[in-house]
Amino acid sequence: MTRVMMAGVLAVMVAIGTGVPVWAGEEDGSQIKIVSPENGAVVKGDMLELKYELAKGQHATHAHVYLDGQYQKGFSGTFKGLAPGKHEIKVVAANHDHKALAAEAVVTVDVQ
Repeated sequence: MTRVMMAGVLAVMVAIGTGVPVWAGEEDGSQIKIVSPENGAVVKGDMLELKYELAKGQHATHAHVYLDGQYQKGFSGTFKGLAPGKHEIKVVAANHDHKALAAEAVVTVDVQ
């Protein structure tokens, strides 16, 4: 049992060192595409509308939206009050229990 645990710990340490996601969500066949904004888009002003498409797999029921790594609870489709600078937007498929699945899409925008 100890060898199995050590092998698991070693695998996690190797994944962390290589940049591979360590705790990736379940792969269920879902797919997400961010339609707008495009990756690298320059945004004028402090508002930004997000449009994405979610092709639900076996377990996906909805998607979670993150701005700069922060979950946007109750996201309505528009970011408001964005500070100037680069921002990362991530959309992740989730199941009915709100657990993240493997499908995700990420874009970076530059707010001016």
